[in-house]
Amino acid sequence: MSETTLNIPISDGVSVAAIRSEPEGDAGWTFLYAPGAGSNVHDPFGRYACRELASRGVLSLRFQFPYQEAGRRSPDRPAVLEATWRAVIEATRPATGRLVIGGRSMGGRIASQVVAAGTSADALALFAYPLHPPGKPEQTRDAHLPPIAIPTIFCSGTNDVFASPDELRAAAAKVAGSVVHLLRGADHGFNAPKSSGRIRQEIWAEALGAVRGWLTSV
Repeated sequence: MSETTLNIPISDGVSVAAIRSEPEGDAGWTFLYAPGAGSNVHDPFGRYACRELASRGVLSLRFQFPYQEAGRRSPDRPAVLEATWRAVIEATRPATGRLVIGGRSMGGRIASQVVAAGTSADALALFAYPLHPPGKPEQTRDAHLPPIAIPTIFCSGTNDVFASPDELRAAAAKVAGSVVHLLRGADHGFNAPKSSGRIRQEIWAEALGAVRGWLTSV
């Protein structure tokens, strides 16, 4: 596996950094990943996910949003986040094979929004989907989900304060044929308490194992 850093133009004078993880041989799938609101292109889970999938023959690319590029803490407006996702997809869409897009938390949510709005992809992989702000279940972010008509996996921890297992299953049910994989004991950051006996690397490996198995079935 080799990695290349590149810049992807988003609009006039604006580009974002991306890191491409190249597998050996021809890739049947291409995976595009966006980080959560508080991270960037160097997101540790994103790095692990892209390298792990590349080692299994999936061409993978992770990128960051303009506010992350500029070192700001507050996320861009939704229109900018969505435009960034669309620009990355169009700039990196594979000539052959299939395309799976997604990411962690906000990065995955915005990916689901552009697909719901009509952007073409073959599958969605959503890690730690932020269904609602912590403690505010009435502010659900699932109204856009029903139009999604491609295979989708939701992979979240059972201790995620952004979506309980039951809440996540109810939201996922709005996407026809979607799959939910729950990571026992994991929180929104895919960490687990020491009492669980689980370490972060084990949880990450389980998450990527679930996605790899799912990709072979869709």
